[in-house]
Amino acid sequence: MNVLHDFRSDLAPGVVTSHDHDPDWWRGAVIYQIYPRSYQDTNGDGIGDLRGITQRLPHVASLGVDAIWISPFFKSPMLDFGYDVSDYKAVDPMFGSLQDFDALIAEAHRLGLKVMIDQVISHTSDQHDWFIESRADRTNTKADWYVWADAKADGTPPNNWLSIFGGSAWVWDTARCQYYLHNFLTSQPDLNFHNEEVQEALLDAVKFWLERGVDGFRLDTINFYFHDADLRDNPPLAEESRNNTIAPAVNPYNYQSHLYDKNQPENLDFLRRFRALLDEYPAAAAVGEVGDAQRGAEIVAEYTSGTDKVHMCYSFDFLAPDPLTPAKVRDVVEHFEDVAPDGWSCWAFSNHDVVRHASRWADQIADRNAFLKMTATLILSLRGSVCLYQGEELGLTEGLIAFEDLQDPYGIQFWPVFKGRDGCRTPMVWTSNEQHGGFSQNAKPWLPTAPEHLHLSVAQQDGDSESLLNHYREAIRFRQKHRELVRGDISFVQTTGHVTCFTRSCGNSTLFCAINMSGLVADCDAAGKEFVEVVSPGANGEIADGRLRLEPFGTYFARHAG
Repeated sequence: MNVLHDFRSDLAPGVVTSHDHDPDWWRGAVIYQIYPRSYQDTNGDGIGDLRGITQRLPHVASLGVDAIWISPFFKSPMLDFGYDVSDYKAVDPMFGSLQDFDALIAEAHRLGLKVMIDQVISHTSDQHDWFIESRADRTNTKADWYVWADAKADGTPPNNWLSIFGGSAWVWDTARCQYYLHNFLTSQPDLNFHNEEVQEALLDAVKFWLERGVDGFRLDTINFYFHDADLRDNPPLAEESRNNTIAPAVNPYNYQSHLYDKNQPENLDFLRRFRALLDEYPAAAAVGEVGDAQRGAEIVAEYTSGTDKVHMCYSFDFLAPDPLTPAKVRDVVEHFEDVAPDGWSCWAFSNHDVVRHASRWADQIADRNAFLKMTATLILSLRGSVCLYQGEELGLTEGLIAFEDLQDPYGIQFWPVFKGRDGCRTPMVWTSNEQHGGFSQNAKPWLPTAPEHLHLSVAQQDGDSESLLNHYREAIRFRQKHRELVRGDISFVQTTGHVTCFTRSCGNSTLFCAINMSGLVADCDAAGKEFVEVVSPGANGEIADGRLRLEPFGTYFARHAG
């Protein structure tokens, strides 16, 4: 099978491709997330690198996606694997050099792929020069660049804020005899966005990468930038709401309603400054990660409304362990449409922080492959943009990691009830018959290659027309051929029982989409509707006597006649 055929040659008129210089390319785009440590090792140290990403870009291009998002590769002590930045303008040597990044950009653009990079600007590493200077004393030029506060009269922290990684969000510093704020690891102090000099320095770092040719950014923890300047205590969260959080159930973070340590109104003005900078570069775009379970959709609405803030955001609605059902899909999408009529969401089922959905939802499914084909068709049919996580196209499950092999401090802290994020970060499997699945030739990978993944390798699935990998290719191609799926409106028709039915409309054209989300034969009402069938990946349905009958995990896409 020639997977590198020119899939763009037969797109519907008006559908924008990734190499076009259209400022709205991001709207409806499919973005492929690469976790660089685990993609491809080329220098034999067991850690993936930038040259490895460049080497594997033809695979990404064969999927037909519009862009890649690369998780952090900046200089860092790697205590949180790159999400603790010590230099925003340098590549960490373990990943290569700036020249390697430039070569990656050039090859991606040659293949028609846009490049988005992670920007982790809510906090830095405690080894960043800014923090080293800031903690030296209370009078230096960067003394106010981080969130410092005096102890209470009894020596305890300034308030009750908690860290997502467990315990108080405050650490005592002996040099300044003050506490500093950290929403994550103690080695990740929070920047003080109330200081305009901090904003200027961060925007300067963003401009540095724009000048090198990046096409956009994924903004880590976008709603954590500002804190309440008065340091007010968070109120308790009602016990019945504690399961609806972004932290594992064993984490006391779930006991608070996080009104004051994040989601502050001042963030909107900073996002306007950020967008103004992006608008100086044609077609640059940004997607923000909204880490909030109670108000996720509302925050996405605030941050993406109009044209003066970020282009799109994603929340944790489909990254939670809750079962995926027609009712869940409708509730999440319609709630977003209600609160953000002019906003834009970016949907994801998996990423580098959560259990892979091939395990989270499919472990109890008899026909896992059919279920995963259905979920691929589903997410690529919803209104919004889409983020796919490396290995999702292969059906990789959560890797089983022994405690002695754990790297993630989050998992080590809450083991064994919560095993951390290492299971979704195991190395990509390129071959079935090479050591470590072709990820690393001569070195032990930083995380073990999951033996149960080897039979799912790219090489194994590439030539199989019925494989999940080729289903993703077909589903993405199908999406890009139909403008209704890329940028059209959405309206739900039915979500009762096992079938979700909705329409996607663009201009005078409407697609009817029906997806059986169960392993049982199911049907839905099609009375009074005249359709012209449009064959879609995994199509397995027929209309008879006013009912659309769908085989297990079957789909049916049709255009209204006339």
